[in-house]
Amino acid sequence: MTSERTFFGSSALLFTASAAGTIAWCGSMSGMRGMPMPGDWTMSMAWMRMAGQTWPAFAAAFLGMWEVMMVAMMLPSLLPVLRRYRGGRGGLTLVIVGYFFVWGVVGMATLPVGVALTTVEMRNPALSRSVPFAVGGTVLVAGVLQFTAWKARQLACCREAAGCAAPAWRHGLHSGLQCVRCCANLMAILLVTGVMDLGAMTLVAAAITAERLLPEGERVARAIGVVVVGVGLFLIGRALLG
Repeated sequence: MTSERTFFGSSALLFTASAAGTIAWCGSMSGMRGMPMPGDWTMSMAWMRMAGQTWPAFAAAFLGMWEVMMVAMMLPSLLPVLRRYRGGRGGLTLVIVGYFFVWGVVGMATLPVGVALTTVEMRNPALSRSVPFAVGGTVLVAGVLQFTAWKARQLACCREAAGCAAPAWRHGLHSGLQCVRCCANLMAILLVTGVMDLGAMTLVAAAITAERLLPEGERVARAIGVVVVGVGLFLIGRALLG
């Protein structure tokens, strides 16, 4: 009983700290006015260096805040995996480190893509005007994927993750990779709608947690897909009419 209280208490503290850090980060970035772009949308400052900031400093700052954001978003859905782990407190720490190491790699792979797309869009007004349509299309595809057999398989693997099928570090890496595969489509929504958008972040995190933890996760995933497809169609329609 004491170990259970310690586990949930530590998890609550970690989540609270990461959520507070994420909110503070988004608040500081929202004070920086984005760049209005052709096509009636605003370029996020997340992919832009500040004046005088070096590339290594920019990458380090992005990775740090990305990891804080990932802890806030993914920790609730990770709790069942951590709770089932039976390798001891030190091993549990390695599982957590391995899991979020995978998400750190995803963040560092995402950064150059985001910077490159930002640069191209700023230099090409015609491409910039197509961004709202591309965002709607990405959201639509992400919603459709919620209905696929691939999504069902990935979700089943996440929901039935073994407690300790491998050494701690490897178990964390495996859990992280499985999680990335399972929620890649939902994370794509966050990346295209605004990685600094606290509202979008909260909705995506809620969707990921719901399909992992609620009973009949496959039905929950499909219900989420219905909503996401509707949002995607709305965004495409608005882009076409605009």
